[in-house]
Amino acid sequence: MNKVPMTIAGEKRLREELEQLKSEARPRVIAAIAEAREHGDLKENAEYHAAREQQGFIEGRIQEIEGKLSGAQVIDVTRLPKTGKVIFGVTVELLHLEDDKPFTYRIVGEDEADIKEGRISVTSPIARALIGREEGDVAVVKTPGGDVEYEIESVEHL
Repeated sequence: MNKVPMTIAGEKRLREELEQLKSEARPRVIAAIAEAREHGDLKENAEYHAAREQQGFIEGRIQEIEGKLSGAQVIDVTRLPKTGKVIFGVTVELLHLEDDKPFTYRIVGEDEADIKEGRISVTSPIARALIGREEGDVAVVKTPGGDVEYEIESVEHL
């Protein structure tokens, strides 16, 4: 199985979600199923069917998270040498060369990406264009609207 890169923060979030699902959500839905069973005929019991559906979702999510964690390669970017190169886990300050608009992104695993929070997936077009480049380099990102150029202002290991 291929290892999937993940930051320490991403692993922590997944472990917290897993713990919440196992310790809170799972027992709550089991109790709801038991209560719905007490109401009698299960064929026409909407509460029972809703609780079973919720249970299926919770169990599926637990399996999904456990699978992701088992295949994760957790990378602590703070322990890597600061070379000025863009690598997985770093925070990159960019300057859009067309309009001098600054951007700051952290390159993270696919499951951690959230553009609103400034986290982009290592597999995104921007990250792929940046990986391996250094501070001062210009990266060209291929977009449907044409090529976009960004200058790498700084690379931080946070």
